[in-house]
Amino acid sequence: MRHHCALQWEHMSSAVWPSRQPAGWRAKLIAMINLNDCPFCSQDDAIIKSELAYARFDKFPVNPGHVLVIPRRHVSSFFDTTQAERQEMLHLIDQMKALLDRQYAPDGYNIGVNVGEPSGQTVMHVHVHLIPRHKGDTPNPRGGVRGVIPSKQSY
Repeated sequence: MRHHCALQWEHMSSAVWPSRQPAGWRAKLIAMINLNDCPFCSQDDAIIKSELAYARFDKFPVNPGHVLVIPRRHVSSFFDTTQAERQEMLHLIDQMKALLDRQYAPDGYNIGVNVGEPSGQTVMHVHVHLIPRHKGDTPNPRGGVRGVIPSKQSY
């Protein structure tokens, strides 16, 4: 299931979306059109909150305890977050790791951010995944996040 924080621009005609605009303008415009549809703009299911960010459990977890850390401000790309937002997200990652260590006692973690559809981002509101990992949860974890391109995972 794909989620978008706004209308899907790929279904709009070229008459509506002229092609001679600067790169990225469509995504920025779309993000402004309808923030009410963004599942991450509501913080109702937050576990912890800070001034600029919050954390919640992923509704489609890879493993038990899979957490998302999300800036409160609606922004699509990690690279468009402010230094203050990044610092608060990292602080919340530390806090959530402590909670997950107590609750799930994982053997390791993956931390990741998908930026843009080609990377696998399906909700166009930046979010950092904190995924607890356990020995044996995958047959061969070697390569970790390199597995996003399966042929590159083993080296």
